[in-house]
Amino acid sequence: MSGSMALAGILMTPLMGMVLVSVAGRWPNLREGVTLTTAVVLFAQVLSLYGAVADGARPELLLLPMLPEVSLQLTAEPLGMLFGLIASGLWIISSIYSIGYMRGNDEGHQTRFFVCFAGAIFAAQGIAFAGNMLTLFLFYEAMTLITYPLVTHHGTEHAKKSARIYLGVLMGTSIVFLLTGMLATWVLAGTLDFRQGGILAGQVGATGTAVLMALYMFGIGKAALMPFHRWLPAAMVAPTPVSALLHAVAVVKAGVFSIVKVVVYVFGADNLMSLGSADWVPLIAGYTIVAASIVALRADNLKRRLAYSTVSQLSYVTLAATLLAPISIVGAAMHIAAHAVGKITLFFAAGSIYTAAHKTEVSQLDGIGRKMPWTMLAFAVGALSMIGLPPAAGFISKWYILSAAMGAEHWIAVAVLVISTLLNAGYFLPIVWRAFFRAPPAHHGDDHGHDHHDDHGEAPWPMVLAQGVTATLTIILFIYHEPVLKLARAVAGGD
Repeated sequence: MSGSMALAGILMTPLMGMVLVSVAGRWPNLREGVTLTTAVVLFAQVLSLYGAVADGARPELLLLPMLPEVSLQLTAEPLGMLFGLIASGLWIISSIYSIGYMRGNDEGHQTRFFVCFAGAIFAAQGIAFAGNMLTLFLFYEAMTLITYPLVTHHGTEHAKKSARIYLGVLMGTSIVFLLTGMLATWVLAGTLDFRQGGILAGQVGATGTAVLMALYMFGIGKAALMPFHRWLPAAMVAPTPVSALLHAVAVVKAGVFSIVKVVVYVFGADNLMSLGSADWVPLIAGYTIVAASIVALRADNLKRRLAYSTVSQLSYVTLAATLLAPISIVGAAMHIAAHAVGKITLFFAAGSIYTAAHKTEVSQLDGIGRKMPWTMLAFAVGALSMIGLPPAAGFISKWYILSAAMGAEHWIAVAVLVISTLLNAGYFLPIVWRAFFRAPPAHHGDDHGHDHHDDHGEAPWPMVLAQGVTATLTIILFIYHEPVLKLARAVAGGD
């Protein structure tokens, strides 16, 4: 199969999946079989491009000519390859988990859920393989719109209010800031195509570049750089598989992926370094990392704690990308992968706890590891990755980022990494301690009529299987990360 045909298939497969899932909606087993089959086919299609892209090929597919020097176009390059593999691979595991969760909690609107999930992966693949900023922007907006019904899934007033915040922040930032930055880029550079070394290199001075950087950094709201982060905790009203989609598979990864893409292919790392126009970004990213970690430390609700952890972890990628050293860009790309497998494991575990024990607060988790050992073991692996400790993948990416910060003598970044690591340990390790080393609360005789869900053991097996797979991937990525590292190095060095 040629590269262009593979790219066409990568877009068509999730679209066909949306249609077939909708048609099969009356038959749950068939619907879910279609979902899993579509996910496997898509991953195989994306994987088929890995060898060629890693060896330097750049397959292209022209979708639609639009304006002079601007068209809708797909191009497979190393960073997009990494994101495409993450999104398609984790879709398989997320689908298995979602089947167990949606059935275990007797959720309504399950067909709509699986249709929108497929739509989100379609948009993610379009973002991953976008050949220019226009293509990326259109798929980026499609991602926001297709995930809106997922955020408002439960249909309550709280869900609708939270979904409005989600939609308002993401659409507002992209239209006001990102679109403005794109138009200015087109006027200045005459193109929106991604190019190694940056299309703006030599086209605008230091002040203009700094203004454009601000438009892009804050316009890519999915990266959750403060103060445009409120959409992310607001979206926690959604079912846990949606939270996993938002925080690990598609939405936030689309944000930080776009940040790295813009730094490398629109501005150019060397260009930014020579102008000094991005020096302020690590400071904003560092503030976001520490401030979000402090909020997470104080949060008792488990999903809220994980949400602010995500806000913090995303800014590791922004911080690393804007340190502008090749090794820091490698660290940014690596952290996209490491955070994906680690954070999805944590959200899977949170959903399992809710499904099996109906517990949502950290203070309720005393002794739960005795009833749900597999779930809490998976949670512990994900927590180690977020902290940055071996044998979890987060250690590798944080090592690269810390090495870059020390090499550049950027002591503020070094301090941020050290402080945030301690804060991460402060809000994750107590959960593991509570689960395994505290006695569960005693059941009192006056607790008439209360259903002790925590007596039921583990969640449905598809959920346990999915979180076990992602926890295992988190460890595997620590031990064997060469395929990811090869793509990351190609992004940084233009191989």
